[in-house]
Amino acid sequence: MRSIWKGAISFGLVTIPVKLYSATEQKDVTFHQVHRDDGGRIRYKRVCTLDGEEVSYSDIAKGYELGTGEIVVLTDEDFEGLPLSTSRRIDVLQFAPAEQIDPIYFAKSYYLEPDAQGAKPYVLLRNALESSGQVAVVKVALRQRESLATLRVRDGVFVLETMLWPDEIRRPDFEFLEEDIEVRAQELKMAESLITTMEADFDPTEYHDTYREALQEVIEAKVAGKEVVAPPEGEEEAGPAVDLMAALRASVEAAKRERTGEPAKPKKAASKSSASKDAKEKEAAPKRKARKSA
Repeated sequence: MRSIWKGAISFGLVTIPVKLYSATEQKDVTFHQVHRDDGGRIRYKRVCTLDGEEVSYSDIAKGYELGTGEIVVLTDEDFEGLPLSTSRRIDVLQFAPAEQIDPIYFAKSYYLEPDAQGAKPYVLLRNALESSGQVAVVKVALRQRESLATLRVRDGVFVLETMLWPDEIRRPDFEFLEEDIEVRAQELKMAESLITTMEADFDPTEYHDTYREALQEVIEAKVAGKEVVAPPEGEEEAGPAVDLMAALRASVEAAKRERTGEPAKPKKAASKSSASKDAKEKEAAPKRKARKSA
């Protein structure tokens, strides 16, 4: 890994020099835009919409659009006087129980590695934080943006998780929240039973990105000049359940079978009485006249 930022954790009068690394990476198949006929790469030019001229990076500034459609142009000098910390400090503001912080606030995760001279205070703070069972709430400036963040310990390393500000969290303003929707006690009990049946320890390695794997197979087949075989179609998505209790009961039974490895129950064959009834109905039905051939 390559560090993307250097700074220090400021904890009271203690300063711990650290390096910052991205803790996650997006595993995705990336594409370029190309000309369909010859595979040539598509390039985009930075063109001014007013004079049609191509603009170099050195002549590009930031513009803020007003409600009237007018643009306010901001230069580097306008940003110099702003109170954005340039001290490269991770300031510890307080300590709080982790369960008090809603995960919706978390934006991105980073690892913090101590510099050689900061290893001992790093380990000291790490051990103290781990034994307290809390997380540190900090403030940090990264990439021209000031953020709240938390410090927690994972696998012996500090993880810095940047957070969104409260006014960046949207409120779930949905109509159904105002409706008086009745849930019967039997339905609630059956739903709770389904949850209990599906309980398990979370192991992320049990899951994988089937779409990315299938897409990679398509690309490899193209490279090898082989015929691209379409993946098997999945089961059709079921619509909303008409009988909620019946759907919940069937879900509980299916979850139990999956746990025990039992095969799905075969559909019941038609009973003798129903079969004889069908035969009688066929006999009673008026016979169609056979067509004469020309």
